[in-house]
Amino acid sequence: MVLAAAIREEIEIPEGVEVIVNEEVSVKGPNGQTSREFTYPNVDIKVEDDVVVLETAFPKKADKSMIGTTRAHIQNMITGVTDGFTYRMKIVFAHFPMTVKAQGDKVTIDNFIGERHPRSAKIVGDAKVSVKGDEVIITGVNKEDVGQTMANLEQATKIKGKDPRVFQDGIYLVSREG
Repeated sequence: MVLAAAIREEIEIPEGVEVIVNEEVSVKGPNGQTSREFTYPNVDIKVEDDVVVLETAFPKKADKSMIGTTRAHIQNMITGVTDGFTYRMKIVFAHFPMTVKAQGDKVTIDNFIGERHPRSAKIVGDAKVSVKGDEVIITGVNKEDVGQTMANLEQATKIKGKDPRVFQDGIYLVSREG
């Protein structure tokens, strides 16, 4: 019988970033702060010097994958508080000019393909949405909040039952940064 060796992953903490580990992992940096709870039982998270250490003893396949997933989440949190995440979207209309406004925790889309009632998309978490001309810019420190806000905007302008190659009206992702 062969026992698997313990797995240890390390994530370097850049200068100006503070990571605190108790029941949840909190990351504080120049752009803000974010925190997340990791509840997987076989993965231990701790901070040693300027390194976040993820360990598991006697790993099974699921434990190995959770180490990688947890590492990616913490790395995204560090990237978010240092550089932030920016998604750029383009407003496209061929038939009816639509107007897009960000108000509070939702984005309102008026006159989409000539509809009388406005469509709306929810802004998730601390993501910030700004509309400049035919461009929508979504920024934030949490990658999941920014990505879900972008997906909500795309889904709000999805046309059912029409060929998207002909009816290209909508709001579409152009680029991601961060």
